[in-house]
Amino acid sequence: MRRFGDTRVASLFKGYPPGLRRQLLALRELVFDTAAGTAGVGRLTETLKWGQPSYLTEESASGTTVRIDRLKSGDGYAVYFHCQSGLVGQFRELYPDTFEYEGERAIRFGATDRLPVRALKHCIALALTHHLRKKAKRGG
Repeated sequence: MRRFGDTRVASLFKGYPPGLRRQLLALRELVFDTAAGTAGVGRLTETLKWGQPSYLTEESASGTTVRIDRLKSGDGYAVYFHCQSGLVGQFRELYPDTFEYEGERAIRFGATDRLPVRALKHCIALALTHHLRKKAKRGG
């Protein structure tokens, strides 16, 4: 398991119920692994935003923030994206039957769902390179 650089994030993870903690820790590793394997992303900053574990591309400014957390109601968890980025709509077009979506802001999972790792890594990589793609479209 990757060490926590922010004690507030570590404390939040410790407070999750054990089964959910395992799922969220696996999701956290997937975010870091995806960043490490995606050109242009660089090192992620892990912090809390809106009380949720958040992963920022501060070093490269390549993408938008990816957040993970338990659902406010129910036993599941989600990966959250900036609602005005258009990313969730893009994911919905690419993977209409793979994920359960929450509006324009999240991909949701039940507490016992198996992660569709390949598709989820693709979505996370798209988020972590969102600004790079926008810049390339503008010709900058």
